[in-house]
Amino acid sequence: MKKLILLSDLWGIEKSHWLLQYKAILERYFEILYYDCRELGSITKDDLPIENIHSQFVNGGIDKAVKQLLQTEREAFAVLGFSLGGCIAWKACLLGLKVQHLFAISSTRLRYETAKPFAAIELLYGENDHFKPNSKWFQQIEIKENLFQNEEHDLYQKKEIAAYFCKRIIENTQLRKEAPTP
Repeated sequence: MKKLILLSDLWGIEKSHWLLQYKAILERYFEILYYDCRELGSITKDDLPIENIHSQFVNGGIDKAVKQLLQTEREAFAVLGFSLGGCIAWKACLLGLKVQHLFAISSTRLRYETAKPFAAIELLYGENDHFKPNSKWFQQIEIKENLFQNEEHDLYQKKEIAAYFCKRIIENTQLRKEAPTP
């Protein structure tokens, strides 16, 4: 089986019961490796407000998580990041993580990125997520804008969204066996 790396959102494993929906579907097609982004970024496990956790990631935790991921993984068939996990996946790919497919859902910090990893990329956002990249960013980075109508940032926690996105992952990875060549 081909390896699929899952990267948590900023809450990590403790508040990721919804992740079981993805694993139940995807483990039939992939060897699943799960990483808790809070552990990768050495973010305290204390029960803190989201603003404090976010601040720890922005102030060095993202970079630390990317570095830690690259020390553990050098290559995978695909990576799927949730929220901040998608940002970590993107940056890791830019710094040498070799993947054929990069999937991210609600990865709002990507709006600050100007370079694109070399992989087949699919991003999904809630239409009402106030921090999603704007249409201009999608045009500049040359990625299709995929928005789920009437959804917010936490759409990835919903069962029907998990089923939809897993189906997209399976379809896209089965149709495209190799990344494009430069």
